[in-house]
This record gives sequence, C-alpha cells and structure tokens, in this order.
Amino acid sequence: MLVPVGTSRRSCRIFVLIFAVTVMFVVLSAPGHAQQAAPKPASPTTPQGTVPQKANPATEVGKAVGWRPVEAPQVLQQLNSALQDLVAKVSPAVVQILVTGFGAIEETNKSQTALIARQHAIGSGVIVSSDGYIMTNAHVVEGAHRIRVVLPMPSVDFPQVEPVGKEHVLDAKLIGVHKESDLALLKIEQKNLPTLELGSARRVHQGQLVLAIGSPEGLQNSVTMGVVSSVGRQPDPDRPMVYIQTDAPINPGNSGGPLIDMDGYVLGINTLILSQGGGSEGLGFAIPARIVRFVYTSLREHGHVHRVEIGAVAQNITPSLAEVLGLSRSWGVIVSDVTPGGSAEAAGLKIGDIVVSADDRPIDTLPALTAAMYLHPLDEVMKLVVLRDGEKKILQVAVTEHRDQMDKLVDAVDPDKSLVVRLGILAVDLNDQLQSVVGNLRSPTGVVVIARAANLIGPETGLKAGDVIHRVNKAPVDSLDSLRAALNGLNRNAPIVLQVERDGQLMWLAFEME
Repeated sequence: MLVPVGTSRRSCRIFVLIFAVTVMFVVLSAPGHAQQAAPKPASPTTPQGTVPQKANPATEVGKAVGWRPVEAPQVLQQLNSALQDLVAKVSPAVVQILVTGFGAIEETNKSQTALIARQHAIGSGVIVSSDGYIMTNAHVVEGAHRIRVVLPMPSVDFPQVEPVGKEHVLDAKLIGVHKESDLALLKIEQKNLPTLELGSARRVHQGQLVLAIGSPEGLQNSVTMGVVSSVGRQPDPDRPMVYIQTDAPINPGNSGGPLIDMDGYVLGINTLILSQGGGSEGLGFAIPARIVRFVYTSLREHGHVHRVEIGAVAQNITPSLAEVLGLSRSWGVIVSDVTPGGSAEAAGLKIGDIVVSADDRPIDTLPALTAAMYLHPLDEVMKLVVLRDGEKKILQVAVTEHRDQMDKLVDAVDPDKSLVVRLGILAVDLNDQLQSVVGNLRSPTGVVVIARAANLIGPETGLKAGDVIHRVNKAPVDSLDSLRAALNGLNRNAPIVLQVERDGQLMWLAFEME
C-alpha cells in the first residue's frame, strides 16, 4: 500500500517553490538580465599544460546541438523534483478500464431509434484497497458486458512505447453501482496492490494545486495539473450532487480517475466536463472524496447504497418562487409534494413547509437534505423542523428504505429457478407484482431479465436488466419454461432473434447461439 505522499509541510514547500519560481521568471525576463546571462564564447585554445577532456557519449546523449542552456535555478529544480516524486508515487494506483457492451446507435433518422450495437469504452479508476477494490464512475461501466482493468506500467524517463503484450490486463467484477452519485465499485483478483487514500477529512481550498490522472482519449496514465476553481459547484440545480470544480485538463477517458492534492490524497473522482467542443475547456468536475468514501463503504458491505425516504418531495427556493408564494425567506428548501397516505403526511408535513433542519442538521440547500437522508438510520424516526406561516414546527417522521425498481426485481430472483444457461442471464416470469414495477407493457406475457449471470460465459445477446422477452424466433414466450424450451431446440451457432420490450419500445436482438 502506498503511504500518502509527504506531509502538509511538503504541500507548503511546493507552494513556496511556485511563488519563488514566479519571481524568478520575472527577474529572468528583464531585458538587462537576458544580456547578462548570455554565455560567453568558448576560448578556441587550450591552456598550456592541460589535456582536453574527451566527451563521454553516455553523458552527452540527448544534449541539444548549439549553446549549452543555462542551468535552471535551484528553486525550479526543487519544484520539478517535488512534482516528479508526487506523480511517481500516486500514478501506480490509477488504472485504465476497458468496457465492452451494447449501446444505442446515434440517431441519424427516426427509423433507427431501436437499433443497438456493440460498443467499446475506456475510462479510469483508482485502487482504494490493496486486495483489488477499484472506484470508478457508474457511466463508465453502464451497459457493460465485460469489464477489464489495465494496471499501469512502470514509468520511464525517456520516450518509449511498451509492447502491448506486456500490459497487465485483468477481468473485473462489478460489485455495485450508485447512479445518483455516478459511482461504481469494481473488484479484481489481485493482492498487494498500491492504493490511494481518500482524503474525506481534508479541507479543499479554492486555488489549491491539484493533479488529474487518467486515460484521456485512451492515453493511459496521463497527468495534468491545475487548481481548484470552486470547492462546491452544482451544475444542475435539479440534482442534489455538488462537485469540486477544477481547471486541470480533463477529457473523455479521464472519467473515474482521481483528483489529487499535493500531499497525494484523493480529493475527488473526476466525472464530467462542461464543453462546447467535447474536449477540455477548463471546466472539470470531481465527486468529493467524502461522498466517494461513503458510497465505497456501502457498496462493499451491501452491494448498494442505503437511503431513507419519507414520502415527500422538496426543491430549492428561488427569489421568484419566494416572491410569488409569499415565503418568509428567499432561500432554503421547500416541500413541493407530499405522498397521500405516506409517513410524511401522517406526521403532519404539508406542501409549502420550509425545511429548517433534519436530525438537527441545518438544511439550507437540497444537497444538504439529500445528505441527511443518506446518513439517517433506517430504524429511527427523523426529526424535521419546518417553518410554516412564520412559525416553527417539530415533526417526527417515520422513514422507509428507498429502493429503486431494480432492487424490487432482484427480490424476485430464485437462483435455482431463474438461471437461463443458454443466454447467460437470470430471469423471472412476468406476473402482476412485477408488472407494477416494469410499467405498462405492449404484451401482458413474457420473461423479465434481471441480470447477467456472473462467471457464466454466454452469447453476446444485448439484453439488459429490465428487458421483457416476448418472442424467440417468432415463437411466443409466456414463461421461463417456454423460453428454455425454445432455446433448447436450437443448435449451436444457430441464428436467433429475440423480440424484447425496453422502456416501452419493442426491438429485435439478433445473435448466434454458442
């Protein structure tokens, strides 16, 4: 395991060095200094009694033809060495992630909206545990059929391309995904790996120097440097996520890689950019380390992230909203909906209430309320303080565990009965209970795909969790038994076409049996 690089003294030293380098550049750029520093022509004669020193080819390799450059100031050399040491210590824990899967073809006309194709994606990840746990972005592994991790090669100090065959590539298992934070946890079977520490307790400062490491455009183990532009930025006001903004160049492929401080701690996981042209324009965003640590711990222990809900919806207050509704404040969080018959309604919560605190934590923004929902224990009631007509009210609200639709589908799986070996999937019969989960369907019968079976090699079908299989080669499917019967009648390498329903649309998936 790598120990986080240096101490806070090293960080201070780097800042001092940078300041000194700036001053040195100003001095060196002065007109008089440039003339004074110019090297004098070498004497064409050799002093009497001395022997000219022979050039050593080993030391002369790489020297430019012409004047020998003036030796860099010591302060610049120290800064250079400090950055090199930092990169050398942190980069071995940053990996490249190769994903093979299926995705929708970009629409060129309306007739192709149901077409999908095999796709390849490249992202980055950071090793957070020496026994092979890796954090990355959820969007990097979305729709993945196969995930591989490329461990970094030892760094070299001269231009050299390592043979492809020397790359250490390992298959990775997806442990869990948390789409709300855009984080995912992978596991590779490897021990004694270098790691990076999540700096969840470290304060982030505007203007702080940072490094971004990853695989932009597939260029593995690339390093860029910049500063923290903002310690808290909410690009989408309708989403509760708050990010660290940086101007360190981040491009497609950097997703999932770490944002590193000068002491070698992970301040965040790089996740998105704002760009007109698709590349870096100095507007990069990283998920804060405290969120990364919370999600990592939950995914490793439970496979998903626990969050409570109270049967109510809230949103940020804007000045316009406050003026029209006659609110007592122009900022904060207001309740916009209360579920009829839910626990919030039973506790007395009403539409228009302004949330002042949750579990004695001040609630000034929607992200603060979301954080309170994640931190609240499932077996306790939540204490809410709200402002109604200028009067504070204390409510005790019972909570339930928030579960997305896929969690409900997973509950229906019986490993002994749900496995469809020839397709490499876990599936269940469509019944009345599941119909309420998957929504209105074109056909009331079929088989619901729950997941791909782990460690089971099957054909690349293009099936995704939540798909409903209605037909196999024109034969209707109304149960797992009828699906297996249709598949068992097909020979190896025989063509097969599945009619599936996905997100309310019918499509055909064609492939060959294996």
